[in-house]
Amino acid sequence: MRPKAFFINGGAGRVLCSIPAFEKYAEEHDDFIIVAEGGTDFFKGHPTLDGKVYDVWHKNLFQEHLKHRDCVSPEPYRMWHYYNQKCSLTQAFDMEINGLEEPRELPKPTLNLTKMEVIAGYNMVQEVKAVTGKDKVVVIQPFGRGVEQVGDFIADASSRSMSLVNTVDIINDLKKDYGVIVMSEIQFPVEENEDKSKYKIARPQIEDIRVWASVIDVADHFLGVDSIGQHICKALDKKATVVIGSTYPVNISYPEDKNFDIIDIGLDKRKYSPIRLTMDEAVDRYNDQSMEMSKDDISKVLSSVRKAMGKPATFKGTYTPVQQQQDCPTCPPGTKTTPAVAPGSAAMMPQQQWNQPPVIAEKPKKPKVGFKQEVKNLLKTETK
Repeated sequence: MRPKAFFINGGAGRVLCSIPAFEKYAEEHDDFIIVAEGGTDFFKGHPTLDGKVYDVWHKNLFQEHLKHRDCVSPEPYRMWHYYNQKCSLTQAFDMEINGLEEPRELPKPTLNLTKMEVIAGYNMVQEVKAVTGKDKVVVIQPFGRGVEQVGDFIADASSRSMSLVNTVDIINDLKKDYGVIVMSEIQFPVEENEDKSKYKIARPQIEDIRVWASVIDVADHFLGVDSIGQHICKALDKKATVVIGSTYPVNISYPEDKNFDIIDIGLDKRKYSPIRLTMDEAVDRYNDQSMEMSKDDISKVLSSVRKAMGKPATFKGTYTPVQQQQDCPTCPPGTKTTPAVAPGSAAMMPQQQWNQPPVIAEKPKKPKVGFKQEVKNLLKTETK
């Protein structure tokens, strides 16, 4: 039997969920490789898999590593147990990679952060505490991978993301008592004249997903949707409040984990969307409102976060931006340049990470009837 080369595609969440299956495969097989089409970030530092993982652009990958192997592309969404809600994403990977007939219990994904990654996350969280004056910090990931910014609109055709209206309401409530870090590439305002607001929120544009993992690890709680953040929480044994709409908790989250509080907004108002099987417009239309939260739903989310976070407290510590001096290559030996920001520190992030204005294709007109109503009009949605 020829050895195998496994191709793993898709987002970071899929990559992280595949790790337990490969760990099991490595117990019985030594000669295999993994081609991480979406990036090798979450395999870095893995005690048994790191040396077997390659980027798709690795030089001479075909000639040296693929030509003599069978190439396999696991697709968990095409497993019967998955699309019939009989197993999770992690279990579906395991069944396909290890040739199982039924799902089995699996350990959490192995994710080992380096000390520099942890320090970067710690510095970021400390900066948030210092700026907000709040001693407890929550990371909020309101949008999934399917979210798009089209002009003034922020929307997710797959209905896996929170609506902007609900996101704004939740952030504005929590920021009064806790430090808030928004995990999103898309920038959006949370109130009128936000730069003058008494309550600040952080919007760091962190490109390294492992640094995001360290921020989540150091923070006190995570609030997110069907996306990478919750899988990071699982790997790091962190508590999470997960809001779910068009997808099923048994498939994409961890309903049996005591660290997870799942707020299932889409319960009784969704159908399974056969992603990577067919393109079913009727199902997507049916699920279109499955992530729209009522006032009661928002209250459940806020109660879950506040219960996990505990009583608000004032930050009484200190925060000093980490800096270091660098050698000057053109100066006499021992000469140092002006202080430079330490690699990986929170100060490496864009300077305007606090309440910075939204980056949008077209600047919205100034609200005439109040910010909240303006947002509702833009999204053409109403909360019950």
